[in-house]
Formats: sequence, C-alpha cells, structure tokens
Amino acid sequence: MSAIEHEQAPLTFRRAGAADVDRIVALVNSAYRGESSRQGWTTEADLLDGQRTHHNEVLRLIAAENSLILLGFRGAELVGCVHLEKVGDSAYFGMFAIRPGLQGQGIGKQVMRMAEDLARREWGVDKMLMTVITLRPELIAFYERRGYRRTGELRPFPEMPELGSPRVAGLQLEVLAKTLTAAGAAERESA
Repeated sequence: MSAIEHEQAPLTFRRAGAADVDRIVALVNSAYRGESSRQGWTTEADLLDGQRTHHNEVLRLIAAENSLILLGFRGAELVGCVHLEKVGDSAYFGMFAIRPGLQGQGIGKQVMRMAEDLARREWGVDKMLMTVITLRPELIAFYERRGYRRTGELRPFPEMPELGSPRVAGLQLEVLAKTLTAAGAAERESA
C-alpha cells in the first residue's frame, strides 16, 4: 500500500484489551504532553508537566464496568482512542487522543462519531458529557462545531501528582454536553 493509499484507508475500530495498554499510554501521552505533542494542536505541554496517563489507569479503565476504550486503526497502526464510561443516562467522553502527526486529517471526527454511536447503541444513552480545560478555547470551539455545548459548569482541575503538575495556576475544567439522537446517527451514516 502506498503512503497516499495508507492515508486514505478507512479506519477500523475495536475495543481495547489488556494487551493494548502500553500502546494506549504511549498514544495518549504523545498527544497531550511533552515535545511530541507539539506536532499536533491538542498539546497541553504549556499548561501541564508530566504524563497524561499511566499503565495502571488505562488498565483500570479497560477492566471497569460500564467503561471501555475504543481504538481506531489505519491498517495496523493505532491512530486514535477514546475512553467512554456510562454515567447514569449519559456517557462520559474522555482521554480522546489522535496521533499528533495525523491531527487535522479528519481522524478525530471519525473516532468521535464512532464513539457517540457506540455509546448510544450499547448503553442507550442520549447524552455525551466531557470536560475541557477552560484555557483551551480552540479545543472548546472544535467540540462546539461537533454539537457539544458549554454548560457553564466548572470543576477544579484534579490534583493527581502521578499525572503531572499544572504549570499554570487556577486550572479549571468546563463540562460540555451533546444530545445524541438516532436521527443524528442516521445523518452521519448517509454522509
């Protein structure tokens, strides 16, 4: 397969298992922290030091009830992932990562659509929730273009020393929400 054919190959998806933990940790950390994250636009390197996740956290998320990590592949290459967790009548959308050098090519949109459809089908939820650092207006705008709305609900940034430390004082998260509908899924399938 040529490089151009590889770039245009459709994504395939599957749930993560314990054997995928190290690849997920590497992908998520490369997309959010350190110098590698600066290749993409999702970097948090100027806001936070340290790593975004670690082996035990990812293993716990995979094993937890009403929780899964969806993996997106282009051929055999892991190019994206997202953690989904059922919370009441909603699903939480988190740990969303796309390989930094591939960001801006529509992969994130595909992973997001698949995750939303999976949460709706699997858990019967009609709403997705996520949290975004308030100092990331470009990221909030990305999600707003995909139907997420700012709720105005703010939360303090969690203090988890094992996952790095803030480089900026007073970091906060804002909750974003999106209503999922069967009509929305049908529209995406016909597009």
